[in-house]
Amino acid sequence: MQRYLVLENGSIYTGEGFGSEKVVEGEIVFNTGMTGYQESLTDISYFGQILTFTYPLIGNYGINRDDYESLKPTATAIVAHEIARRPSNWRQQMSIAEWAEKMDLPGITNVDTRALTKEIREHGVMKAAIVDEIQADTVAKLQDIQADINEVAAMTTKTTYVNPTEGLSIALIDFGLKNSILRSLAKRGVNVMVFPADVEAQTILDMAPDGVMLSNGPGNPEAVAHILPVIRELQETLPLMGICLGHQLFALANGAETYKLKFGHRGFNHAVRNLVKDQIDFTSQNHGYAVAAESIVGTDLEITHEEINDHTVEGLQLKNRPAFSVQFHPDAAPGPHDAEYLFDDFLEMIVATKKGQMQHA
Repeated sequence: MQRYLVLENGSIYTGEGFGSEKVVEGEIVFNTGMTGYQESLTDISYFGQILTFTYPLIGNYGINRDDYESLKPTATAIVAHEIARRPSNWRQQMSIAEWAEKMDLPGITNVDTRALTKEIREHGVMKAAIVDEIQADTVAKLQDIQADINEVAAMTTKTTYVNPTEGLSIALIDFGLKNSILRSLAKRGVNVMVFPADVEAQTILDMAPDGVMLSNGPGNPEAVAHILPVIRELQETLPLMGICLGHQLFALANGAETYKLKFGHRGFNHAVRNLVKDQIDFTSQNHGYAVAAESIVGTDLEITHEEINDHTVEGLQLKNRPAFSVQFHPDAAPGPHDAEYLFDDFLEMIVATKKGQMQHA
């Protein structure tokens, strides 16, 4: 079935449809990863976006029950040059085309994704649609799509839940949580209490956690400004770690500013310099916004990590409190595990803080 990918600048790409036949609209972005398509398509940070894969063939190891980052796809649609018709892997349960149809997820293949990616890099991320036919007003309708809505409100957990263990206790605020963050904490024996994005600081403090984590999530961090005073109150008494959107919110809460990147960082090969440990980590990233480096001057924040390619801010810490954040994903699912030590650093920070409080008492 022939379908069309239409961009708001008027460009049209013709391809073959698969999965759901519904018409969809959204912001079009690209991911440079060679693998990890299932994790990416179910990563809530892609909520509402049409996801283009730059690697020429996806789906060759199928879909399995272990690689979900959430229970269903959160991306709006798939754009690929080619999808595997006969996947082969001992874990696979179905092909990506079968999965897309089952999940009501539209896809378009036989698209020149190299040309498409170059266009996004040149013009920046744009609104786009996958349609069955081109109408006279198709492009005009795209330009009228509302942007920067509060996606977090739609994707956060609606109830608090707990993964009880006898280890350290962490309150995790869910802005669009990846399952791999929970897995990374669980294998370290952490007792995780997950709270919705509209939680009050006192609700968390009443549970007496040992630390606080701010999760990843979709969209513009400024749309979640209600949480900033909560972060400020929590960091006064508890060690804190932010990841991805959590990093941006941590920066905003402490006086820095954020801005929208031209085409974002989405892939699993981003080199980041750790300025504290003087080392390079290859990282997994998925974000369209970044912290403005110049806005950190005059705050209590200091830069701990930077992107090698474009020197964007990739990590921050408070000078006077046990609190830090990173723009990338140390949980690395998918992606390299270079930065997974940051979870251990956070737990060591919590232990050191607790010892210091006991000695002070």
